[in-house]
Amino acid sequence: MAEIRLTKVEQGQTKIRNVPIAVTPEGFWCCPSPVVFQKTVKAQNPLNKPKSSPPPPKPSVQKKLTPLNEKKPSSAQSRAEALSNDKRGFNNDALGLGASIVSDRTARPKAESLPRKVAIEFGEPGTSDLKVILRGKQGFLVKLSVHRSVLKEKSSFFADKLSEEQPGQSCIGIDDCEDVEFYVETVGLMYCKDMKQRLIKQNVSRALRILKVAEALGFDSCIQTCLEYLEAVPWVGEEEEEKVVSSILRLQGEGMGVSPILKRVASEASNHHKDTLSNIMELVLMSNEDRGRREMKSIVLKLLRENNNLPSSAGAMDICNNTIYTSCQRCLNSLLSMFRQAAEPEFNNKPLDDKGPVLKQIMLEADNLLWLLDILIQRQAADEFAILWSSHQELASLHKRIPIASRHLISCITARLFVGIGRGELLPLKDTRHLLLETWLQPLIDDYSWLQHGCRSFDPKVVEEGIGRTILTLPLEEQQTILLAWLGSFLKAGDNCPNLQRAFEVWWRRTFIRPYSEAQGSMLQSDSSMTS
Repeated sequence: MAEIRLTKVEQGQTKIRNVPIAVTPEGFWCCPSPVVFQKTVKAQNPLNKPKSSPPPPKPSVQKKLTPLNEKKPSSAQSRAEALSNDKRGFNNDALGLGASIVSDRTARPKAESLPRKVAIEFGEPGTSDLKVILRGKQGFLVKLSVHRSVLKEKSSFFADKLSEEQPGQSCIGIDDCEDVEFYVETVGLMYCKDMKQRLIKQNVSRALRILKVAEALGFDSCIQTCLEYLEAVPWVGEEEEEKVVSSILRLQGEGMGVSPILKRVASEASNHHKDTLSNIMELVLMSNEDRGRREMKSIVLKLLRENNNLPSSAGAMDICNNTIYTSCQRCLNSLLSMFRQAAEPEFNNKPLDDKGPVLKQIMLEADNLLWLLDILIQRQAADEFAILWSSHQELASLHKRIPIASRHLISCITARLFVGIGRGELLPLKDTRHLLLETWLQPLIDDYSWLQHGCRSFDPKVVEEGIGRTILTLPLEEQQTILLAWLGSFLKAGDNCPNLQRAFEVWWRRTFIRPYSEAQGSMLQSDSSMTS
């Protein structure tokens, strides 16, 4: 179709309005949106001046109205028509390509309350044998001049309607159309020879709206074309992805080919999560490139944090935690092996080219363990790591024989555990907490000066608070043993030793100022008397 023809205008009760509509060789393509309808009808003269009546209707529908200042009314009827035009507030500035809005002219004072009409014709001009009336919720109607054979062939909805029509009936109505624009556009697609080429000009949002109307009309070929378009076109952003997936899931049980689209967001492979996650973790842990390694560690940590917030991720979390602990054990074994090599007496006599790879591997594995510990803490699954770390007495005994520049990240792991316990991010048993302090507090004190001056991410105040709170979770006698040992180091090293004065003060008050032993003894006596 090369044009859209305007239907006959009822004289004396309608007024012609032009709106922008694009036409394709096959048929109608771009209908004005409801916003265009409303803006067109509500457009007012800025000065609110009355306008004169237009001259008698002529074949052209795009001629401008005569302004009032030309003053060419010829009779009282012309003046009445000018007043009526002023109340309706129409202008004729918007030029179209072949479709017009037709408004009923009645005695009502406000034209905005009158129904707005658009007449559109498809196919060869003058050959239509059916009218389809679309009644929109925005207060306007669209009359489509169409062909029974086309609609019956393309749409199961229209086929059912036509099979039920009464003799002599030449009109089908569709009430309460939520999206009149796309009803018209979808009917226009019934006249297109290549719908895919038409959809290429659209975006995902418009294709989804066409898909919804095509589904309502039973336009199967259009549905399939929309699905092919959505499968091939990129989706921009998570919001658009969710709209596509939710739209096509409605069609999943209707035999439509939605699986190619769903394969974008869901895998059919079973138990692939564990293998994929293990592969990703291994790639990051084995990387030697600083920038890529640093950025990917941050990205994986952020994505795993998002997974933690999903209520349905309990099973996946177990798989993930098992994978992480497998990596932790591998890193610990590698770290212990490197420590043993670096602690050999002849290691220091080796040339730098031989020592360098070992010392670099020590730093790499320690950094890996620190990253894995951060993941486990944010997943609230680090208690087992505390057990693993506190039980490595051999690693702690070899610690002082490794150059401090290569071993300081080991103390960062210890510090992170203390901070986590002090904040309640992990809750290891009392024996584990005591063993952790007994095994790793002194190596941390030995490296404290280096950590303060050579490690940007190290926060002395936070670490000192974490150590102190961890000590104060132990029985009073164990607090005393650890704090007295710390006191000897602090009096020798000063600022090069963690400042645990706050924990020391709490222990002092518990021991000397507010002893609970007397109250505890009286409670025991009371319990025994009640029992007897």
